Amino acid sequence: MKKKISDYDLKGKKVIIRVDFNVPMKNGIILDENRIKESLKTIQYAILHQAKVILLSHLGRIKEESDLAKNSLKPVATSLENLLETKVIFLPVNVGKQVEETVANLKEGEVLLLENTRYQDLDGKKESNNDPQLSTYWASLGDIFINDAFGTIHRSHASNVGIASHLSNGIGFLVEKELKYLSLLDHPTRPYMVILGGAKVSDKIHVIENLVQQADYLLIGGAMAFTFLRAKNLEVGKSLVEEEWIPFCQEILAKYKDKILLPVDISVSESIESPHYLEKTVEEIKENEIGLDIGIQTIEKMKEILKSAKTVVWNGPLGYYEKEEYQKGTKEILSFLTEHQIPTILGGGDIVAASRTLGYFEKVTHASTGGGATLEYLEGKKLPGLEIIQDKE
Repeated sequence: MKKKISDYDLKGKKVIIRVDFNVPMKNGIILDENRIKESLKTIQYAILHQAKVILLSHLGRIKEESDLAKNSLKPVATSLENLLETKVIFLPVNVGKQVEETVANLKEGEVLLLENTRYQDLDGKKESNNDPQLSTYWASLGDIFINDAFGTIHRSHASNVGIASHLSNGIGFLVEKELKYLSLLDHPTRPYMVILGGAKVSDKIHVIENLVQQADYLLIGGAMAFTFLRAKNLEVGKSLVEEEWIPFCQEILAKYKDKILLPVDISVSESIESPHYLEKTVEEIKENEIGLDIGIQTIEKMKEILKSAKTVVWNGPLGYYEKEEYQKGTKEILSFLTEHQIPTILGGGDIVAASRTLGYFEKVTHASTGGGATLEYLEGKKLPGLEIIQDKE
């Protein structure tokens, strides 16, 4: 068991908390504050226990000078201040004299948010490559390090693994919650069902390999289903197919045919922009058509299988949910799982966004804040940002 923030006496200590404020933003406006809200419990705990709080987070990718302004954490500081209902000091830099002086003058219970850690990626990717000098510098600002950024816990960066290498450390309440629910999948209550959707098979090769062995059933939808359907020599028209992964799909289907459900019907259209669609069996798809959602027969087959489930993990939407016409598959299955109170963990990324759009985010058992981190956990990989955290003695 890993050390937690509650294992430390924080009074008067400079506590560096790595949070995940990588929120969707457009023209400086935050589109979804959920990741900020998820961090509040840990930050409020540190404030309540009279820590001097120093927050670090990345936002977006920084590849060139023009990326700096649009990926500033300044709007996040404003949002955080409103949510915490307490002043948040924001600095537009994360290294240098201004940082050191501000940290030195921090009072107990005050909160400081430094600028996007990936600003340091402009100079040789120092953040993303876990530069030793940058790690040492950031660690010098604090007394204790707390990792509460589950979304980056699968990465070895200067702002998580780097700092943790130098300071007493632990996890925050968000990471603790994520691990509590995801660990249920280590020894799941059966029947254990997995729903996989999203765009690409290639993104989920190791997840498929790992989960198809563990699960009692694997239900496949989304665009990735078309590579599997092509593996069965079916015509899928203009639907997304990863030709190079057809042999992999054929192998999986041959080896685990009794525990895999593929769509039997599809909502198809001649264009992704068109609001007009038809529901067809998978044998009826024409060359000029593109599949955009699972059909009614597939939805009913999924429900029939899922009704006996005791544990469900779901990664990736079952259709092009961004358009209302193609939300039905994802919405119907979310509705079925929540109405029947089937324990369901949404595995990060687009399915969590879909659950929010469709009104089921608050109703599922757990919606993970991690995208890649959750996938790597499901693959059975070690998570560097967690491995570096001290174990309880």
